[in-house]
Amino acid sequence: MTQFFDDLQARLDKEDVSDWVFVSQEMIDQFAGATKDHQYIHVDPERAKQSPFGGTIAHGFLTLSLLPYLCADARGDIVPDGATEINYGSNKLRFLSPVRSGKHVRGRFKSLEVVEKRPGQIQLTTEATVEIEGEDKPALICEWITQFKL
Repeated sequence: MTQFFDDLQARLDKEDVSDWVFVSQEMIDQFAGATKDHQYIHVDPERAKQSPFGGTIAHGFLTLSLLPYLCADARGDIVPDGATEINYGSNKLRFLSPVRSGKHVRGRFKSLEVVEKRPGQIQLTTEATVEIEGEDKPALICEWITQFKL
């Protein structure tokens, strides 16, 4: 085992929380351009006013894609020099509440499991929640799996 593995083990069940991040219409539009998902509920503020959401909302996958940034903000850069961190997947991903344009979100992270898959490869499973400022229900929850190649 490595010191990094031991450091990750020491973080089990500890919670880290990021700062709030503003989700602007510009961010949503840029994500729509990158993903070619231009559904009106994301990019047409006037038409979206007539939707059940009352305005434009962020793509669920935009919210999901903020996890690496939010986690780094909450935990700092935990990746050792010379190592690589990759997204491996997620378990139990659920989009619970839409993120309306102009809202702030933050991430809440709790390490659940650390496993050495093979020498030099560590897998970390983290409970991730993206909260929406001023709302009771989070935007999403999941078990996020990352791997570190040392």
